[in-house]
Amino acid sequence: MMDEFLVEPQWLEAQLGQADLVCLDCSWYIPEAGKSARAEFETAHIPGAQFFDLDAASDATSNYVNMLPSAEAFTKVAQALGINADSRVVIYDSSYVSARVWWMFRHFGHKNVAVLNGGWKRWQAEGRGVESGAATPVVRGNFTARAADEGVATWQDVQAALSDRSAGVVDARTRERFTGELPSGYPGVAGGHMPGAVNVPWSGLLPQTGDFTFAPPEDARAVLTGAGVNLDQPVIATCGSGVTAAILYFQMARLGKSDVTLYDGSWHEWGQRADLPKESLT
Repeated sequence: MMDEFLVEPQWLEAQLGQADLVCLDCSWYIPEAGKSARAEFETAHIPGAQFFDLDAASDATSNYVNMLPSAEAFTKVAQALGINADSRVVIYDSSYVSARVWWMFRHFGHKNVAVLNGGWKRWQAEGRGVESGAATPVVRGNFTARAADEGVATWQDVQAALSDRSAGVVDARTRERFTGELPSGYPGVAGGHMPGAVNVPWSGLLPQTGDFTFAPPEDARAVLTGAGVNLDQPVIATCGSGVTAAILYFQMARLGKSDVTLYDGSWHEWGQRADLPKESLT
């Protein structure tokens, strides 16, 4: 039985080649990074892995980046990767995207999904096998997405939570982005944060190991409560564009917390809306 959150490299290595296992490299970079995740995949990846293109799996019609696609669009992406209804899906990447893709699969009804603990960096550091070139062609899968199982928050939900304190709003961006010391990172989008939000930078939920190993649940609890997050009330996770907010969501889910939602539009939406309040600490 595969863990619902994390698998270790040694476990995955032993499972490679199993017919029901689909391993996905979901590496992704912001445009300003000037890197191609697909090119890096073709240089080296876990044997048998497929490349999950986050841009292709986002809503291209939205004014906001990395928004969830329709269930129909996600079905097409997943089936093209060879994913069946009974597939075990393991997700990895070279940075901070895996939790977002895990959350997407959960949202669309595929529960048998886990993240490779430590990701690509740990896999390489441990000297495990790699292959190069484009992904091996696969038979189209039969998975059909259905929405609504995992919570998504809207700007209206966030606004209400900030107003009546019915839920905590937790921002996963770096302190400098949160305070406004650094610009938002998106052209034309104001800096700062939502008044009343609590800042828990996503990197604090991963130990400083140099890879992307997740902190144990109780360590994550200490970070969250130490920052002022009340885990006894619902939480809305947010960030720049809904990617690193999923790390907050993931770690709180590991704590058994079920009343967490993710604000999909995050700051890329909130910061562009003139009708929504913003503040900075600079």
